[in-house]
Amino acid sequence: MAVRSIRRMGDPLLWARAQEVTDVSAANLGDLIGDMKDTMAALHGAGLAAPQIGVPLRVVIFGVRANPRYPHVPKVPETILVNPIVEPLGDEEEEGWEGCLSVPGLRGLVPRYRRVRYRGYDMEGGLIDREAEGFHARVVQHECDHLDGILYPTRIRDLRFFGYEAVLFPEGLAGEDA
Repeated sequence: MAVRSIRRMGDPLLWARAQEVTDVSAANLGDLIGDMKDTMAALHGAGLAAPQIGVPLRVVIFGVRANPRYPHVPKVPETILVNPIVEPLGDEEEEGWEGCLSVPGLRGLVPRYRRVRYRGYDMEGGLIDREAEGFHARVVQHECDHLDGILYPTRIRDLRFFGYEAVLFPEGLAGEDA
């Protein structure tokens, strides 16, 4: 597998809706997911969407164990999700700091649903149906937004809480940021 280059904000592909995967068993899907895993690991990401590496398909991966970019967040199970659907469980939102490999060096305070249910398929075509809350829910929503051409800065309500990491957090990142 390979570490792929990340598309950055401004690239038209990142603003477009990704296409449904029609054949979960296709060999090239396994290659794509392998490249996504390698890329996410190399860049210490919490998640990655296929459009971020130039592939306009509805595929995301995410997961956090010990990660230097996210030293204080709870673990998120390593997940491959094909053709995901995310639905909020209630109206409660919470704000949290988010960053993105496609928007390097910046962070913003983003409102997200606190609890969600997500469904989709794994690499073998098996159904994944989970509920998540807190940081886990934030990561799922952030990655799945990429599939609809949404980057986190468009969700920020107050641009005073959007800026360069080094300016916003001169002592380093802390807390549950995505």
